[in-house]
Amino acid sequence: MKSAKRHFFLLAAVALVVLMVVAVFVRALLSGGDDKGGGAPGGPGGGRAQTVQVVAVAERDFVNQIQALGVARGRRSVDITSSTTELITRVLFRDGEVVRAGAPLVELQAREEDAGIVTARANLAQAQRDYDRWRDLAERGVAPRVQAEQAEAALATAQAGLEAAQARRGDRVIRAPFTGVMGLSTVTPGTLVNPGSTIATLDDTSVIRVDFPVPERYLSLVRAGTPIIATADALPGETFQGAIALVDTRVDQATRAVTARAEFTNVGGRLRPGMSIRVRVQEGRRQAVAAPEAAVQFEGDQAFVYRAVRAGEETQAQRVVVETGAVEGGFIEIRSGVSAGDQIVAGGLNRLQPGAPVRLEGQGRGQGGSGRRQGARP
Repeated sequence: MKSAKRHFFLLAAVALVVLMVVAVFVRALLSGGDDKGGGAPGGPGGGRAQTVQVVAVAERDFVNQIQALGVARGRRSVDITSSTTELITRVLFRDGEVVRAGAPLVELQAREEDAGIVTARANLAQAQRDYDRWRDLAERGVAPRVQAEQAEAALATAQAGLEAAQARRGDRVIRAPFTGVMGLSTVTPGTLVNPGSTIATLDDTSVIRVDFPVPERYLSLVRAGTPIIATADALPGETFQGAIALVDTRVDQATRAVTARAEFTNVGGRLRPGMSIRVRVQEGRRQAVAAPEAAVQFEGDQAFVYRAVRAGEETQAQRVVVETGAVEGGFIEIRSGVSAGDQIVAGGLNRLQPGAPVRLEGQGRGQGGSGRRQGARP
């Protein structure tokens, strides 16, 4: 009984293996029949063709413009600092206040300087009395003239000493170097300041300046007075009209660019120092070969496209390195690599490999290739 069961299971296993082999053989025959009838363009292996979208490279209008990113600065900006370590006794400004040139901003403790002025004035008064007395005696012939001259020199020294004491006292008052707007400050009377520590900021924002790089090939397009348009990321939808005020005299050897400075009248104070500013310089229009942005791929600093070319009875994706230029309206300028009229792949690039067979979207498997029946599923 056990032997019969063992033979039964053995026969069943052999039958199962035979059925699997037959199934694989039948499937291979069916696949071979499809290949003989024609697959995608290119015959054998054409079943692996990837469906893509292609567009024809054509010329389009581009605006001759330079786009650059810069940082806004006031026409004049300064950090108010102290030249000595001292306590603040008075703060004479308010945050955000407009101050005039020469206006006192902060007073520092000046007890020694005040005492120095008192001493200098006393010395001057004594020198003045001595000079008057010796001059009178010299004029009457009682004292020698040289004594009067020495008293006059002492008087001049005392006058200079007073002026020096007053200058030292003046250094204890920090004044605005130009007319502008005060920034936020945290100092109060009693704050100890050190040399170089910022007490407050002062900015002249009536005019905003932006320095930005210009590639040397565009040097003929930029000059003092060239109008420009700027936008700020913080103020979407707003544009600002300005002009180039100055172009630097040197080209940077590393970047091959020259720095240009643009100026904008800051109406309403909308622009603030430190803002990110995008600058555009426009100079006419030109015709250039262009490709959709979706068709251009980048690897590092290299750009390339896939050109659809015929290879026998199939269409292949040929990878072509291109040199790109301006970007405008969803198109990228192509300076070299492809020509007007070339067919390039603009859709279906996700798994495309160089030299791979492709099938153009909207084209059946039997079209443009090996004669497969028109009713075949795309």
